[in-house]
Amino acid sequence: MEPQHLTDGRYRWILIIAAFVIMMIISIYQYSWFLFAFALKKQFSWTLSAIGLTFTVFTYSATFIQPFSGYIADCYGPRKVAFTASILVGIGLLLCSTATTPLVLYIFYGLGGIGVGILYGISAACAIKWFPDRRGLATGLVVFGFGAGTAIFNIFIQRLLETKGLQTTWVYLGILMLLFLIPLCLLYKYPDQNPASSKNTNPGAEAVSADYKPLEMLKTYQWYLIYFSFTFTVSIVLMFGAQMKMVAREFNLPSGYFKVLLVLFPLGNGLSRVVAGFISDKIGREKTMVVFYTLLGLSILCFVTFAHIHLLFVVIVFIAALLGGAPFALYPATIGDYYGARYSTTNYGITYTAKAFAGLISGWLSGYLVMQFGSYRLPLIFVAICSLIASIVSLPVFMKAPKR
Repeated sequence: MEPQHLTDGRYRWILIIAAFVIMMIISIYQYSWFLFAFALKKQFSWTLSAIGLTFTVFTYSATFIQPFSGYIADCYGPRKVAFTASILVGIGLLLCSTATTPLVLYIFYGLGGIGVGILYGISAACAIKWFPDRRGLATGLVVFGFGAGTAIFNIFIQRLLETKGLQTTWVYLGILMLLFLIPLCLLYKYPDQNPASSKNTNPGAEAVSADYKPLEMLKTYQWYLIYFSFTFTVSIVLMFGAQMKMVAREFNLPSGYFKVLLVLFPLGNGLSRVVAGFISDKIGREKTMVVFYTLLGLSILCFVTFAHIHLLFVVIVFIAALLGGAPFALYPATIGDYYGARYSTTNYGITYTAKAFAGLISGWLSGYLVMQFGSYRLPLIFVAICSLIASIVSLPVFMKAPKR
Protein backbone atom coordinates (compact mmCIF):
# COMPACT_ATOMS: atom_id res chain seq x y z
CA MET A 1 0.00 0.00 0.00
CA GLU A 2 1.29 3.47 -0.89
CA PRO A 3 2.10 5.98 1.88
CA GLN A 4 -0.77 8.24 0.78
CA HIS A 5 -3.20 5.35 1.17
CA LEU A 6 -1.87 4.69 4.66
CA THR A 7 -2.36 8.36 5.56
CA ASP A 8 -5.88 8.35 4.16
CA GLY A 9 -6.65 5.14 6.04
CA ARG A 10 -5.75 6.72 9.38
CA TYR A 11 -7.29 10.10 8.61
CA ARG A 12 -10.69 8.76 7.65
CA TRP A 13 -11.08 7.17 11.10
CA ILE A 14 -10.04 10.41 12.80
CA LEU A 15 -12.58 12.21 10.64
CA ILE A 16 -15.32 9.76 11.58
CA ILE A 17 -14.62 10.33 15.29
CA ALA A 18 -14.79 14.11 14.79
CA ALA A 19 -18.04 13.74 12.83
CA PHE A 20 -19.47 11.50 15.57
CA VAL A 21 -18.77 14.11 18.28
CA ILE A 22 -20.16 16.94 16.15
CA MET A 23 -23.34 14.96 15.57
CA MET A 24 -23.71 14.32 19.30
CA ILE A 25 -23.55 18.04 20.03
CA ILE A 26 -25.93 19.25 17.33
CA SER A 27 -28.45 16.52 18.23
CA ILE A 28 -29.47 18.66 21.22
CA TYR A 29 -31.56 20.83 18.90
CA GLN A 30 -33.70 17.87 17.89
CA TYR A 31 -33.64 15.25 20.63
CA SER A 32 -33.67 17.59 23.62
CA TRP A 33 -36.47 19.65 22.13
CA PHE A 34 -39.18 17.93 24.19
CA LEU A 35 -37.45 19.25 27.33
CA PHE A 36 -37.36 22.77 25.92
CA ALA A 37 -40.98 22.44 24.76
CA PHE A 38 -42.18 21.46 28.23
CA ALA A 39 -40.28 24.39 29.76
CA LEU A 40 -41.81 26.78 27.20
CA LYS A 41 -45.30 25.51 27.95
CA LYS A 42 -44.73 25.96 31.67
CA GLN A 43 -43.17 29.42 31.39
CA PHE A 44 -45.22 31.08 28.64
CA SER A 45 -48.43 29.01 28.46
CA TRP A 46 -48.29 28.95 24.67
CA THR A 47 -50.55 26.48 22.84
CA LEU A 48 -49.24 23.04 21.88
CA SER A 49 -49.57 23.86 18.18
CA ALA A 50 -47.58 27.11 18.60
CA ILE A 51 -44.82 25.29 20.47
CA GLY A 52 -44.91 22.37 18.02
CA LEU A 53 -44.51 24.78 15.12
CA THR A 54 -41.05 25.67 16.47
CA PHE A 55 -39.96 22.08 15.92
CA THR A 56 -41.47 22.14 12.44
CA VAL A 57 -39.57 25.34 11.60
CA PHE A 58 -36.39 23.68 12.85
CA THR A 59 -36.86 20.60 10.68
CA TYR A 60 -37.64 22.73 7.62
CA SER A 61 -34.59 24.94 8.07
CA ALA A 62 -32.33 21.96 8.86
CA THR A 63 -33.45 20.02 5.80
CA PHE A 64 -34.08 22.49 2.98
CA ILE A 65 -30.66 24.08 3.46
CA GLN A 66 -28.90 20.79 2.71
CA PRO A 67 -29.23 20.67 -1.10
CA PHE A 68 -27.64 24.14 -1.31
CA SER A 69 -24.95 23.65 1.33
CA GLY A 70 -24.27 20.19 -0.10
CA TYR A 71 -23.72 21.62 -3.57
CA ILE A 72 -21.29 24.22 -2.22
CA ALA A 73 -19.41 21.59 -0.20
CA ASP A 74 -19.23 19.22 -3.19
CA CYS A 75 -17.82 22.02 -5.37
CA TYR A 76 -15.53 23.90 -2.98
CA GLY A 77 -14.89 21.56 -0.05
CA PRO A 78 -16.61 21.16 3.32
CA ARG A 79 -14.34 23.01 5.77
CA LYS A 80 -15.45 26.63 5.36
CA VAL A 81 -19.07 25.61 5.03
CA ALA A 82 -18.86 23.58 8.25
CA PHE A 83 -17.15 26.47 10.07
CA THR A 84 -19.98 28.85 9.16
CA ALA A 85 -22.53 26.25 10.22
CA SER A 86 -20.85 25.81 13.62
CA ILE A 87 -21.22 29.55 14.27
CA LEU A 88 -24.91 29.42 13.39
CA VAL A 89 -25.55 26.48 15.72
CA GLY A 90 -24.03 28.21 18.76
CA ILE A 91 -25.44 31.66 18.00
CA GLY A 92 -28.89 30.19 17.42
CA LEU A 93 -29.32 29.02 21.03
CA LEU A 94 -27.74 32.16 22.42
CA LEU A 95 -30.34 34.23 20.57
CA CYS A 96 -33.15 31.87 21.61
CA SER A 97 -32.48 32.90 25.21
CA THR A 98 -33.81 36.38 24.35
CA ALA A 99 -37.06 35.19 22.73
CA THR A 100 -40.34 36.10 24.43
CA THR A 101 -42.77 35.46 21.55
CA PRO A 102 -43.27 32.39 19.35
CA LEU A 103 -42.33 34.29 16.17
CA VAL A 104 -38.96 35.37 17.55
CA LEU A 105 -38.30 31.83 18.78
CA TYR A 106 -39.13 30.44 15.32
CA ILE A 107 -36.56 32.74 13.71
CA PHE A 108 -33.71 32.01 16.12
CA TYR A 109 -34.33 28.26 16.53
CA GLY A 110 -34.63 28.04 12.76
CA LEU A 111 -31.32 29.91 12.38
CA GLY A 112 -29.63 27.31 14.55
CA GLY A 113 -31.44 24.64 12.54
CA ILE A 114 -29.74 25.88 9.37
CA GLY A 115 -26.37 25.23 11.00
CA VAL A 116 -27.50 21.82 12.25
CA GLY A 117 -28.64 20.80 8.78
CA ILE A 118 -25.38 21.86 7.13
CA LEU A 119 -23.23 20.00 9.65
CA TYR A 120 -25.46 16.92 9.48
CA GLY A 121 -25.25 16.74 5.69
CA ILE A 122 -21.48 17.22 5.55
CA SER A 123 -20.88 14.71 8.33
CA ALA A 124 -22.95 12.03 6.59
CA ALA A 125 -21.25 12.81 3.27
CA CYS A 126 -17.82 12.29 4.84
CA ALA A 127 -18.85 8.73 5.71
CA ILE A 128 -20.20 8.11 2.20
CA LYS A 129 -17.13 9.50 0.45
CA TRP A 130 -14.39 8.15 2.76
CA PHE A 131 -15.86 4.65 3.28
CA PRO A 132 -17.07 3.21 -0.03
CA ASP A 133 -15.96 -0.18 1.30
CA ARG A 134 -18.00 0.06 4.55
CA ARG A 135 -20.65 2.59 3.66
CA GLY A 136 -23.47 1.21 5.80
CA LEU A 137 -21.36 0.84 8.92
CA ALA A 138 -19.63 4.22 8.51
CA THR A 139 -22.83 6.19 8.01
CA GLY A 140 -24.37 4.27 10.91
CA LEU A 141 -21.51 5.27 13.20
CA VAL A 142 -21.73 8.94 12.23
CA VAL A 143 -25.49 9.25 12.61
CA PHE A 144 -25.29 7.18 15.80
CA GLY A 145 -23.83 10.32 17.33
CA PHE A 146 -26.88 12.34 16.31
CA GLY A 147 -29.27 9.72 17.64
CA ALA A 148 -27.52 8.86 20.88
CA GLY A 149 -25.83 12.13 21.84
CA THR A 150 -28.62 13.30 24.09
CA ALA A 151 -28.42 10.09 26.12
CA ILE A 152 -25.47 11.85 27.74
CA PHE A 153 -26.84 15.39 27.66
CA ASN A 154 -30.55 15.10 28.56
CA ILE A 155 -30.13 14.46 32.28
CA PHE A 156 -27.73 17.38 32.49
CA ILE A 157 -30.06 19.62 30.45
CA GLN A 158 -33.11 18.75 32.54
CA ARG A 159 -31.19 19.57 35.72
CA LEU A 160 -30.12 22.89 34.23
CA LEU A 161 -33.71 23.68 33.27
CA GLU A 162 -34.91 22.92 36.78
CA THR A 163 -32.20 24.91 38.56
CA LYS A 164 -31.24 27.70 36.13
CA GLY A 165 -34.28 28.11 33.92
CA LEU A 166 -34.76 27.92 30.16
CA GLN A 167 -32.95 31.11 29.12
CA THR A 168 -29.79 30.42 31.13
CA THR A 169 -29.74 26.83 29.89
CA TRP A 170 -29.77 28.04 26.29
CA VAL A 171 -26.92 30.45 26.99
CA TYR A 172 -24.75 27.72 28.55
CA LEU A 173 -25.47 25.30 25.71
CA GLY A 174 -24.79 27.88 23.02
CA ILE A 175 -21.39 28.75 24.46
CA LEU A 176 -20.40 25.08 24.86
CA MET A 177 -21.44 24.36 21.28
CA LEU A 178 -19.19 27.12 19.93
CA LEU A 179 -16.24 25.91 22.00
CA PHE A 180 -16.44 22.33 20.71
CA LEU A 181 -17.82 22.61 17.19
CA ILE A 182 -15.43 25.19 15.77
CA PRO A 183 -12.14 23.27 16.30
CA LEU A 184 -13.68 19.93 15.31
CA CYS A 185 -15.19 21.16 12.06
CA LEU A 186 -11.76 22.33 10.88
CA LEU A 187 -10.84 18.64 10.43
CA TYR A 188 -13.42 18.22 7.68
CA LYS A 189 -12.29 17.53 4.13
CA TYR A 190 -13.33 15.24 1.30
CA PRO A 191 -10.96 12.69 -0.27
CA ASP A 192 -9.37 13.54 -3.61
CA GLN A 193 -10.11 9.98 -4.69
CA ASN A 194 -11.56 6.84 -3.12
CA PRO A 195 -9.36 6.06 -0.09
CA ALA A 196 -10.31 2.39 -0.14
CA SER A 197 -11.85 -0.14 -2.45
CA SER A 198 -14.69 1.42 -4.41
CA LYS A 199 -16.64 -1.82 -4.27
CA ASN A 200 -20.31 -1.32 -3.39
CA THR A 201 -20.95 -3.07 -0.07
CA ASN A 202 -24.71 -3.38 -0.54
CA PRO A 203 -25.37 -7.01 -1.58
CA GLY A 204 -28.76 -5.96 -2.90
CA ALA A 205 -27.44 -3.36 -5.36
CA GLU A 206 -25.36 -3.53 -8.48
CA ALA A 207 -22.28 -1.34 -8.79
CA VAL A 208 -23.03 2.19 -10.00
CA SER A 209 -21.57 2.61 -13.47
CA ALA A 210 -21.53 6.42 -13.26
CA ASP A 211 -22.29 9.16 -10.74
CA TYR A 212 -25.80 10.58 -11.03
CA LYS A 213 -26.22 14.34 -10.96
CA PRO A 214 -29.17 15.60 -8.87
CA LEU A 215 -31.53 16.06 -11.82
CA GLU A 216 -30.64 12.61 -13.11
CA MET A 217 -31.42 11.14 -9.69
CA LEU A 218 -34.83 12.83 -9.66
CA LYS A 219 -35.72 11.11 -12.94
CA THR A 220 -35.55 7.66 -11.32
CA TYR A 221 -38.65 6.19 -9.69
CA GLN A 222 -36.56 4.66 -6.89
CA TRP A 223 -35.87 8.09 -5.45
CA TYR A 224 -39.58 8.73 -4.92
CA LEU A 225 -39.98 5.45 -3.08
CA ILE A 226 -37.04 6.45 -0.89
CA TYR A 227 -38.55 9.88 -0.27
CA PHE A 228 -41.95 8.54 0.74
CA SER A 229 -40.48 5.89 3.04
CA PHE A 230 -38.04 8.33 4.60
CA THR A 231 -40.80 10.84 5.37
CA PHE A 232 -43.08 8.54 7.29
CA THR A 233 -40.61 6.25 9.04
CA VAL A 234 -38.56 9.06 10.58
CA SER A 235 -41.72 10.89 11.66
CA ILE A 236 -42.13 8.27 14.39
CA VAL A 237 -38.78 9.02 16.04
CA LEU A 238 -39.33 12.74 15.52
CA MET A 239 -42.74 12.55 17.17
CA PHE A 240 -41.27 11.06 20.32
CA GLY A 241 -38.38 13.52 20.12
CA ALA A 242 -40.77 16.47 19.91
CA GLN A 243 -43.68 15.31 22.06
CA MET A 244 -42.43 12.60 24.43
CA LYS A 245 -42.91 14.58 27.63
CA MET A 246 -46.46 15.47 26.62
CA VAL A 247 -47.16 11.86 25.60
CA ALA A 248 -45.83 10.71 28.97
CA ARG A 249 -48.14 13.13 30.71
CA GLU A 250 -51.15 11.85 28.74
CA PHE A 251 -50.48 8.30 29.95
CA ASN A 252 -49.56 9.43 33.49
CA LEU A 253 -46.04 8.04 33.29
CA PRO A 254 -44.29 8.48 36.68
CA SER A 255 -41.22 10.73 36.73
CA GLY A 256 -38.91 7.82 37.57
CA TYR A 257 -39.89 5.97 34.40
CA PHE A 258 -39.53 9.15 32.37
CA LYS A 259 -35.99 9.72 33.62
CA VAL A 260 -35.10 6.23 32.42
CA LEU A 261 -36.46 7.16 28.99
CA LEU A 262 -34.26 10.25 28.89
CA VAL A 263 -31.35 7.84 28.52
CA LEU A 264 -32.94 4.82 26.82
CA PHE A 265 -34.69 6.68 23.98
CA PRO A 266 -31.64 8.43 22.49
CA LEU A 267 -29.46 5.39 23.21
CA GLY A 268 -31.82 3.09 21.33
CA ASN A 269 -32.21 5.63 18.55
CA GLY A 270 -28.45 5.80 18.12
CA LEU A 271 -27.83 2.06 18.33
CA SER A 272 -30.48 1.52 15.68
CA ARG A 273 -28.36 3.41 13.16
CA VAL A 274 -25.21 1.37 13.76
CA VAL A 275 -27.04 -1.96 13.82
CA ALA A 276 -29.08 -1.19 10.72
CA GLY A 277 -26.03 0.05 8.83
CA PHE A 278 -24.03 -3.04 9.77
CA ILE A 279 -26.83 -5.46 8.87
CA SER A 280 -27.46 -3.69 5.57
CA ASP A 281 -23.82 -4.21 4.57
CA LYS A 282 -24.40 -7.94 5.06
CA ILE A 283 -27.90 -8.64 3.70
CA GLY A 284 -28.68 -5.52 1.63
CA ARG A 285 -30.29 -2.16 2.37
CA GLU A 286 -33.66 -3.17 0.95
CA LYS A 287 -34.18 -6.31 3.05
CA THR A 288 -33.04 -4.39 6.13
CA MET A 289 -35.65 -1.69 5.43
CA VAL A 290 -38.44 -4.24 5.12
CA VAL A 291 -37.62 -5.89 8.45
CA PHE A 292 -37.08 -2.67 10.41
CA TYR A 293 -40.12 -0.81 9.06
CA THR A 294 -42.48 -3.73 9.58
CA LEU A 295 -41.41 -4.13 13.20
CA LEU A 296 -41.49 -0.35 13.71
CA GLY A 297 -45.09 -0.03 12.57
CA LEU A 298 -46.18 -2.98 14.69
CA SER A 299 -44.38 -1.61 17.76
CA ILE A 300 -46.27 1.69 17.52
CA LEU A 301 -49.60 -0.11 17.23
CA CYS A 302 -48.63 -2.05 20.37
CA PHE A 303 -47.73 1.21 22.08
CA VAL A 304 -51.15 2.71 21.40
CA THR A 305 -52.74 -0.41 22.91
CA PHE A 306 -50.53 -0.91 25.98
CA ALA A 307 -49.02 2.51 26.79
CA HIS A 308 -51.20 2.84 29.90
CA ILE A 309 -49.01 0.12 31.50
CA HIS A 310 -45.98 2.10 32.66
CA LEU A 311 -43.36 -0.58 32.18
CA LEU A 312 -44.63 -1.35 28.69
CA PHE A 313 -44.63 2.36 27.87
CA VAL A 314 -40.88 2.46 28.50
CA VAL A 315 -40.12 -0.88 26.85
CA ILE A 316 -42.08 -0.18 23.66
CA VAL A 317 -40.68 3.35 23.25
CA PHE A 318 -37.19 1.88 23.58
CA ILE A 319 -38.01 -0.79 20.97
CA ALA A 320 -39.42 1.87 18.64
CA ALA A 321 -36.22 3.87 19.10
CA LEU A 322 -34.12 0.77 18.33
CA LEU A 323 -36.00 0.48 15.04
CA GLY A 324 -36.84 4.07 14.19
CA GLY A 325 -33.32 5.44 13.84
CA ALA A 326 -32.52 3.02 11.00
CA PRO A 327 -33.57 5.30 8.09
CA PHE A 328 -30.91 7.83 9.05
CA ALA A 329 -28.23 5.20 8.37
CA LEU A 330 -29.87 3.32 5.53
CA TYR A 331 -30.70 6.20 3.20
CA PRO A 332 -27.33 7.99 3.05
CA ALA A 333 -25.75 4.63 2.21
CA THR A 334 -28.50 3.84 -0.30
CA ILE A 335 -28.06 7.17 -2.06
CA GLY A 336 -24.34 6.43 -2.35
CA ASP A 337 -25.07 2.90 -3.61
CA TYR A 338 -27.67 3.91 -6.17
CA TYR A 339 -26.34 7.26 -7.38
CA GLY A 340 -22.60 7.28 -6.67
CA ALA A 341 -20.37 9.25 -4.30
CA ARG A 342 -19.39 12.26 -6.47
CA TYR A 343 -22.59 14.24 -5.86
CA SER A 344 -23.60 12.42 -2.69
CA THR A 345 -23.69 15.52 -0.44
CA THR A 346 -26.11 17.27 -2.80
CA ASN A 347 -28.12 14.14 -3.62
CA TYR A 348 -28.57 13.17 0.01
CA GLY A 349 -29.29 16.79 0.88
CA ILE A 350 -32.22 16.74 -1.53
CA THR A 351 -33.38 13.39 -0.14
CA TYR A 352 -33.04 14.62 3.42
CA THR A 353 -35.72 17.28 2.79
CA ALA A 354 -38.16 14.43 3.46
CA LYS A 355 -37.43 15.08 7.10
CA ALA A 356 -39.10 18.48 6.76
CA PHE A 357 -42.43 16.83 6.00
CA ALA A 358 -41.79 14.35 8.81
CA GLY A 359 -41.25 17.35 11.08
CA LEU A 360 -44.57 18.82 9.96
CA ILE A 361 -46.28 15.55 10.89
CA SER A 362 -44.49 15.12 14.22
CA GLY A 363 -44.56 18.78 15.24
CA TRP A 364 -47.45 20.97 14.16
CA LEU A 365 -49.84 18.30 12.80
CA SER A 366 -49.62 16.01 15.82
CA GLY A 367 -50.06 19.00 18.17
CA TYR A 368 -53.11 20.14 16.18
CA LEU A 369 -54.66 16.65 16.21
CA VAL A 370 -54.15 16.38 19.95
CA MET A 371 -55.92 19.71 20.43
CA GLN A 372 -58.84 18.46 18.31
CA PHE A 373 -59.15 14.90 19.65
CA GLY A 374 -57.47 15.11 23.05
CA SER A 375 -55.01 12.24 22.56
CA TYR A 376 -51.81 11.27 20.77
CA ARG A 377 -53.32 7.95 19.71
CA LEU A 378 -54.60 9.13 16.32
CA PRO A 379 -51.29 10.61 15.02
CA LEU A 380 -49.42 7.54 16.31
CA ILE A 381 -51.77 5.14 14.51
CA PHE A 382 -51.38 7.17 11.31
CA VAL A 383 -47.56 7.01 11.29
CA ALA A 384 -47.63 3.31 12.25
CA ILE A 385 -49.74 2.45 9.20
CA CYS A 386 -47.48 4.56 6.97
CA SER A 387 -44.44 2.68 8.30
CA LEU A 388 -46.05 -0.62 7.30
CA ILE A 389 -46.70 0.78 3.80
CA ALA A 390 -43.04 1.88 3.64
CA SER A 391 -41.97 -1.69 4.38
CA ILE A 392 -43.96 -2.87 1.36
CA VAL A 393 -42.52 -0.34 -1.11
CA SER A 394 -39.03 -1.18 0.19
CA LEU A 395 -39.27 -4.79 -1.02
CA PRO A 396 -36.39 -5.57 -3.43
CA VAL A 397 -38.88 -6.07 -6.24
CA PHE A 398 -39.66 -2.34 -6.05
CA MET A 399 -36.59 -0.82 -4.38
CA LYS A 400 -33.51 -1.59 -6.46
CA ALA A 401 -30.60 0.26 -8.01
CA PRO A 402 -31.57 2.23 -11.13
CA LYS A 403 -30.09 1.33 -14.49
CA ARG A 404 -28.84 3.82 -17.05
